Amino acid sequence: SKVENELKVIDPLTITPLEALNILYRLKEEVKNYLAAKDYELKDVGCYDLSSVDYPQFGHAVGKAVASGECEYGIVICTTGIGMSMMANRFDFIRGALVQNTDMAKMCRAHNDANVLVMPGRYIDTETAAQIMEEFFTTEFEGGRHQKRIDKIPVK
Repeated sequence: SKVENELKVIDPLTITPLEALNILYRLKEEVKNYLAAKDYELKDVGCYDLSSVDYPQFGHAVGKAVASGECEYGIVICTTGIGMSMMANRFDFIRGALVQNTDMAKMCRAHNDANVLVMPGRYIDTETAAQIMEEFFTTEFEGGRHQKRIDKIPVK
């Protein structure tokens, strides 16, 4: 079921941990519905219910799947997106981008060839998430001068 009208941006000062977990899980399920409707192949690495969890295990699973080539792209969602951004970018060849709007989604793909989309569940609703994913998955990497910069990212 769609939660579009229920799931709105919440004032970060009034959110409780249970509300945050509920919102993040529902957003993740809506992301899955969006991807399925677009016929994307999907590997769900969790979380699978409303139980309290620690984000690193999911960031590791997504990072490994993309870094190994098992998956071309990854999507991770956490409250602010900051922790998952840190987690995703610990892996070589992962370019995780914290994205809150369609312009950021376009730029992270066009200029940075981002391969992991990080979305902040506290700050976006399902409609925004769908727009972000549409832009992320349809924007091509421009290459050229941007490729030279990406080649300098790995620490040697």
